[in-house]
Amino acid sequence: MPSLVRAARMGGFHQEVGFRIVGTVSRRGACTVSGKVEKRHLNINGIVHGGVYATILDTAMGASVVSLLREGETTATTSLYVEFLRAAREGETLTAHGEVLRRGRHIAFVEGNLYGSDGRRFSQAHGTWYIWSPEPTALPAPAPPKARRR
Repeated sequence: MPSLVRAARMGGFHQEVGFRIVGTVSRRGACTVSGKVEKRHLNINGIVHGGVYATILDTAMGASVVSLLREGETTATTSLYVEFLRAAREGETLTAHGEVLRRGRHIAFVEGNLYGSDGRRFSQAHGTWYIWSPEPTALPAPAPPKARRR
């Protein structure tokens, strides 16, 4: 999985919030991301902010797509639907698993689940990722409009 390993080394937003790709568990078409909830992850109610759930799920799910890319391809999230099942608190270790359900030429369909250290599911998600091919896909310029006769 050279592309996933390379991507993990590049860092990114998920590392800024304290989560890491677990290379020993991740495989082609699937990725695991884990981290411990800190005070900075909490919202004003003292529970984990929903954006943290979305970040860790987006990272695991997107990296699962990255693991399937061919040379020169790149990908980005086009939709992400997250369901919040229970609240995590400070000190909890969260682990997200993302898995590609189907990878087409330009679209990948992915599911993800977020678990606590005791195995309880905290969140579930599904989404799509767009895949750009290495070959140029520019469309020809449109023809100028014809003059209208009166």
